[in-house]
Amino acid sequence: MLPYLSTTLDFPPVTQALREPDGLLAVGGDLSPHRLLLAYRRGIFPWFNPGQPILWWSPDPRMVLFPEALHIPHSLVRVMRKEHYEIRLDTAFAEVMIACGQPRAERQGSWISPDMIKAYTGLHKLGFAHSIETWIDGELAGGLYGVAIGRIFYGESMFARVSDASKIAFVHLVRQLQRWQFKLIDCQMYTAHLARFGAAEIPRSEFIRYLDVGINLSAPFWHLDRGGIA
Repeated sequence: MLPYLSTTLDFPPVTQALREPDGLLAVGGDLSPHRLLLAYRRGIFPWFNPGQPILWWSPDPRMVLFPEALHIPHSLVRVMRKEHYEIRLDTAFAEVMIACGQPRAERQGSWISPDMIKAYTGLHKLGFAHSIETWIDGELAGGLYGVAIGRIFYGESMFARVSDASKIAFVHLVRQLQRWQFKLIDCQMYTAHLARFGAAEIPRSEFIRYLDVGINLSAPFWHLDRGGIA
């Protein structure tokens, strides 16, 4: 039986998460800012489809990217050197979330429901959730959003309306996190796309050890330096 979360603000230990499906830990609760922040601090995140109760996950192994391990494909470097785009931070958070939740060719629905958008917009207003955006000719072309606590960034989702736009935003984000000496970027679960950028799986226990250090470091003031990409 999965633990059912009541109004009590707590989670079971992540070691109790199921092996199949990998990482499913608990059900229920709410998406209040306090619960979401507690979850992220403990290596837990919500992921559920519309019509389902809230499901909480902590998979093992965990897909992460250490900022210094970023690999930029040569083809993307050539695109970025054209400098035909503008990178902005936190100027269109809700719009980025809505775009991330739009149906795509490989899927018909989305787990980014109106309730999720409302919850993470609340975290954004509190200074914990951020968007990084690629703008081309004054239009939002792609981007991503996630949660930052201390010097840990938890990536959530990305989208592109123009080819490579989300990748461009991702690279600029990682370069910025390098300059801020972030410990790692949580990518949650394995994807070949993120592996091409240098992300890799580590044991959940190791991931939690990084969290225990990183979330207690002082958080930077979120802004964009104009560093290079090479």
